[in-house]
Amino acid sequence: MADVNRGNRPLSPHLQIYRPQLTSITSILTRISGNALLLGALLAVWWFLAAASGPEHFAIADGFITSWFGDLIMLGSTWALWYHALAGVRHLIWDTGRGFELQTAETLGWAVIIGSVVMTIFTLIVV
Repeated sequence: MADVNRGNRPLSPHLQIYRPQLTSITSILTRISGNALLLGALLAVWWFLAAASGPEHFAIADGFITSWFGDLIMLGSTWALWYHALAGVRHLIWDTGRGFELQTAETLGWAVIIGSVVMTIFTLIVV
């Protein structure tokens, strides 16, 4: 068995040693945006159910969704939708076996981040 001195080094990487790369951050954001989309979808379903339930229920749901907090949630959901879609395209590119070079992976990561912000602004202007 190899003589390894395990007492003088950490058991796993941490922020003093390991600096997250863009690809790892975008991967984590893809998972977070997917979960955020679920919450935004539940909010939209609540709004539709309230509309079908009657004017009192709809007034409550519509009041929440059209408030500043509801607008903030919808803005975040719009960004999450674009981010998650563009990250999915990036993963489709990776599924073909291309784009794994470090520079290409970083370029795709920045394209997903910048593209999602641009498409969110475009959506807000058009809608």
